Amino acid sequence: MSRLRFGFFTAPFHPVPQNPTLALEGDLELVQWLDHLGFDEAWIGEHHSGGYECIASPELFIAAASKVTRNIRLGTGVTSVPYHHPLHVADRWVQLDHMTRGRCMFGVGPGALASDAYMLGIEVAKTRGMMEEGLAAIMHLLYDDEPLTLKTDWFTLREARLNFRPYSEEIDLALASISSPAGPRLAGRFGGGLLSLSATSSAGFEVLGSHWDVWNEQAGDHGRVADRRKWRVVAPVHIAETREKAFENIRYGIENWVDYFTSVVALQFTPETNDPDAFARELVESGFACIGTPDDCCELIHRLQEQTGGFGAFLVMANDWADREATRKSYELMARHVFPEFQGSATRAVNSHRWCQDNYPEFISAAGDAVLSAIEDHDKEQGSKGRYTKQDAAAEAVRWSSRSDKWKE
Repeated sequence: MSRLRFGFFTAPFHPVPQNPTLALEGDLELVQWLDHLGFDEAWIGEHHSGGYECIASPELFIAAASKVTRNIRLGTGVTSVPYHHPLHVADRWVQLDHMTRGRCMFGVGPGALASDAYMLGIEVAKTRGMMEEGLAAIMHLLYDDEPLTLKTDWFTLREARLNFRPYSEEIDLALASISSPAGPRLAGRFGGGLLSLSATSSAGFEVLGSHWDVWNEQAGDHGRVADRRKWRVVAPVHIAETREKAFENIRYGIENWVDYFTSVVALQFTPETNDPDAFARELVESGFACIGTPDDCCELIHRLQEQTGGFGAFLVMANDWADREATRKSYELMARHVFPEFQGSATRAVNSHRWCQDNYPEFISAAGDAVLSAIEDHDKEQGSKGRYTKQDAAAEAVRWSSRSDKWKE
């Protein structure tokens, strides 16, 4: 695999009650911080209920973030296709692609919260089929110049076409995936990648290998090639200088997170405990989360690489486990100590440092001899001008000779 990319996936998860204005500004500030640290990607969620996941339009957020960042790529994580008319989705994404000069990524999924679907009058059991229908229409609108006429039981298109082609020559499409094969199947069909959102849960981890098989098989069936570089793997991470410090940090917000995942989302991988400390320990012991040091984070990524056979990007599932400063520090420690392990950015510096250490006696001896030679030349010159006595020159030579011997040792 080539250089591993790093990013974050923010639903986001902000506890209630909280000032929504400050929460959104905090998310924007964090994306700016990640851009400064050299993170490659940021994925922004879409949700409409529950209070915690408070971004309803990732496209609006991305448009704002693109103006205060320089390099980081910004993706919808994800656009819930069954909640929108396909023409609206395609039109909004093309506009965003132009406004960001190709820095946006198109993540799609069926929708994560049953409560969102309920409010929209959509049966959850139908969302995956709706997503496939909607995505097929969206991809036609994005890539094909021929007008599209199509009628389904939830949308109609009549000679539909877009005003513009995308800015990007190739759309960076990513399909959300948890444990079912639906995401890998569509990734293969439409030439997209995968967003494995619960790769470290017991159910998600076990199917990573089979998801690659499904993705690869479906890609072949549709004349495409599955590309591991388009595979993003997501896991919750908080790191500090020590494990004790990391666990101390997450006491700030883990209890609220526990409450959300045991009373609102109720995902299958949630440990059966309401005790925050026990919950945190179980998250780590089960392999679901990394709460520890940069070395612990590296170990988690290596484990995921082994299980998958290789992927293109590791994304931190953002949360409010720790306060603002500890959270920013966690991302900084990743950039400083985890990135080089998987990107090779420090390899030459380490090799150069080791080479200098290995040859230190030879180099320091040569440096000492050079200094001594320069002193002797100077002394000779001064002596020829009558500025040094012979006794002064002899004493100076003895003094520097002694220093040179020490260097040589």
